Amino acid sequence: MSNSTILMILIILVLLYSFFSASETAFTSLNKIKLKALANSGNRRAASTLELMEDFSKLLTTILIGNTIVNVVSASLATVLFTRILGGNGVAVSSVVMTLVIMIIGEILPKNMAKYVPEKFAMSSTPFLKFLVFIFTPLSFIFRYMEKLIARFYGDVNDTYTTDEFITMVEEANEDGDIEDHEAEIITNALEFNDLDVGEILTPRIDVIAVELGEDSIEEIELKYRDSGYSRLPVYEDSIDNIIGVLIEKDFYYHLLYEKSTNIKEVLKPVIYTSPQVKISSLLKQFQTSKSHMAIVVDEYGGTQGIITMEDILEELVGEIYDEHDRVIEYYKKLDDNTYLVKADEDIDEMFDHFAIENDEDYEFNTVSAWVIDILDKIPVKGDSFDFKNMHVEVTDADSKKVNEIKITFKKQEEEKDK
Repeated sequence: MSNSTILMILIILVLLYSFFSASETAFTSLNKIKLKALANSGNRRAASTLELMEDFSKLLTTILIGNTIVNVVSASLATVLFTRILGGNGVAVSSVVMTLVIMIIGEILPKNMAKYVPEKFAMSSTPFLKFLVFIFTPLSFIFRYMEKLIARFYGDVNDTYTTDEFITMVEEANEDGDIEDHEAEIITNALEFNDLDVGEILTPRIDVIAVELGEDSIEEIELKYRDSGYSRLPVYEDSIDNIIGVLIEKDFYYHLLYEKSTNIKEVLKPVIYTSPQVKISSLLKQFQTSKSHMAIVVDEYGGTQGIITMEDILEELVGEIYDEHDRVIEYYKKLDDNTYLVKADEDIDEMFDHFAIENDEDYEFNTVSAWVIDILDKIPVKGDSFDFKNMHVEVTDADSKKVNEIKITFKKQEEEKDK
């Protein structure tokens, strides 16, 4: 075989090596969603590529077999060629030259090219790769059998993604600019949706505005609607632990004010009950089935712990929903660069997120008020204070049952270093 023939074969082998390297990068980094969209729009090559990827392990084994064969043969031929030309120094020169050629032309350039257009390259390489998959089937079978033996030795490998991993992927996509901030927030909320219990987002019993049957007059009920801005109010008899129905605002105005009906029970909508431990995703399905918008949350003794509405659940997905009657509550008031007033009915996790405070503690309560009570181990009074991480927390408003407001002062870095 002449030197020119060997050189020609070497060029072909290096190009094949480049092809295999680029294919490996393309198929491991392509976007399946884009391919499925192309396939659904009638692109046959995209459909063929998806079909090839159904057995990705076999495809990857084929690429690695091809790469290995090309690498060994090209190294051998290069040694022969350079030995003929340079004699004894040919082996050393061959090693240096082939290392540079393989690294630049066979690895760096093709992999970078495939990284930028993985879908296009994968679709263009599919026909040839399908042919190689068929040719290398016997070898692939042997290597995959060995792979199964190794897997059996190490045990099953869990290749599924956890919720935290998905959230990390969303955060990275957001940082890279692939998705907008509001899109990332909705996706993250959706991923965490199934983990939320009713007890984490309910309106507590103490904050429930309800109508007492037989005690509240029509004028008092109308005032509750106007002051609260709510369109639905729970109705109880004798005790708030005995909620018998829900009074819808338009029914109240039509039947009780316009038609002058005196029997409130006739216009009440049935109420559904739930537990603090129920997942909000399950309750949402119950709302849809029963065509209800409010549920009464009962504790283990059957007493009313609070209420939860469909709006509360939807806000966990899309964020706060305000209408023209809602009063926007400002939970944070900035006094200076290091000092803030915080309303104590704010969610404790929301407060930590707002101030970018890392805290892995899994609390059994939800509000800032409960957090302060837990740390001080008592119902605080105005002026009580404590330190937490880089914050000095002072109670600025409290009553006999709970904390209403706190003042947070962030310590300067110099103070922390002195401590």
